[in-house]
Amino acid sequence: MREILIRNATLVAMDGARGATPFAADILIKGSEIKSIGSGLAAGPDAQIIDGRGKLVMPGLVNAHTHSSETFLRGRYERMPLEVWLLYAYPLLMNDPIGERLLYLRSLLLAMGSLRNGVTTLCDDFFDPPRHDLDRLATVFRAYDDAGIRANVSSAAMNVHTLDALPFAREVMPLALQELLDFGPPMSAETYADYCRAAFSSLHGMSGRLRFMIAPSAPQRCTPDLMAACMDLAVDKHVPFHTHILETKTQAVTGLVRHGKSLIAYMHDLGLLKRNTTIAHSVWVSDDDIELMGQAGVSIAHNAVSNLKLGAGIAPIRRLLDAGVTVGLGTDGVSSNDTSRIFDVMRVAGLVHSAAGPDYERWLKADEILAMATIGGAKTAMLEQVTGSLEVGKSADLLVLNMRNYPFQPLNDIAKHLVYSENGSSIETVMVAGRVVMQDGRLTTVDEQAVLNEISELVPAYLAEHAELERRNAIFEPAMAQIHRMATGMDLPLNRYQGDMV
Repeated sequence: MREILIRNATLVAMDGARGATPFAADILIKGSEIKSIGSGLAAGPDAQIIDGRGKLVMPGLVNAHTHSSETFLRGRYERMPLEVWLLYAYPLLMNDPIGERLLYLRSLLLAMGSLRNGVTTLCDDFFDPPRHDLDRLATVFRAYDDAGIRANVSSAAMNVHTLDALPFAREVMPLALQELLDFGPPMSAETYADYCRAAFSSLHGMSGRLRFMIAPSAPQRCTPDLMAACMDLAVDKHVPFHTHILETKTQAVTGLVRHGKSLIAYMHDLGLLKRNTTIAHSVWVSDDDIELMGQAGVSIAHNAVSNLKLGAGIAPIRRLLDAGVTVGLGTDGVSSNDTSRIFDVMRVAGLVHSAAGPDYERWLKADEILAMATIGGAKTAMLEQVTGSLEVGKSADLLVLNMRNYPFQPLNDIAKHLVYSENGSSIETVMVAGRVVMQDGRLTTVDEQAVLNEISELVPAYLAEHAELERRNAIFEPAMAQIHRMATGMDLPLNRYQGDMV
């Protein structure tokens, strides 16, 4: 079994004992796992030796929430709130699904960009209308397998009509436009459950790195029986129930209009707040919501950059942490970010929460943000026993960074350098499950230039088709903009929805 020994390095383990406190040590990797951490470690005669002097070894970063379906829409949109942006990034009037080769390439491109920037695990809730197809899911798995990344993968499930998932939509949108939105019979809970069982049977556990997760899109977009079936499967298979809740004020209004309560309270009443529940966003949560979330032991994926770009607001992370909610960091899709770099999210999270209010003792600390990007993210993915920290017996998912590089000069506090200074430029080596997937600035698993060349050749035609889709869907923008204006102009009861950061 192949061994790799990193000698005389500085380690940031993010484990329970040392957290973000750096220490000097060797680290021995045998096969896919961390075999030993200590001083003066010995390895076999055929081991690969890496000189760790001047190097930092840390856990690979975890992207707790993203959408590979947006990979080709990077740098395309701005100045749009979520409800308007969705019209163009996820059009209501659709063409046929993206071709299988492009489906593979867009997933591969996301994996490549992630690995290059230190993300060794991602949670991909991709969107693949109009139906769930096992062969297409397998194509995404194959791309991630070829890249060598660790991933939780699913295609978002929904079975509530778009206009019934938004407040005021039936009143605001002209009937002639509503009649264009005939999506056919909604998917049943049993149909989606059958698809999930097939995915677990055929794809879950591929290469020991790739897992299928359950991804009901949001409580306003899914019927209660669909969500219940999803939770039953998530608990049975010990995977996340990965969903979106309270990203925007419009969604806060949705819960009150549709159910007379917040969407978190609605989930609680349905018995859907559990350890398996991972919530993307959690911006417009109230104190009552946060208490329910903490009691249930749920996780959230904090998408600080995406929430700012879409004007959604800023999640109350300090209050969530105080309540016992696990927090990971996500990029969201690259159309609302527009990168797959968790280093960017760390920096923005550190900065924006400091602008929340004058109580500076409650601002986030660098080591807290670093924990969100590593072990916290692993917990949101239900992978904390596998990755997220440097510990004996865990998978060797790690980064080697050159500290004799600009982001670390002069060296003061490593956690603060990582959060506020580093952007991925210091990464020399990336390892996933003991396999070196990037070395000296080059991915070792794929021919990067060949992939980029093929994308440059094939994607322009796809983007031309997408531009036509954008033109077709623009007829809905006035209605969606009016829904946004109506919802954001409402006063919510008792000022319980803060939308603030502390």
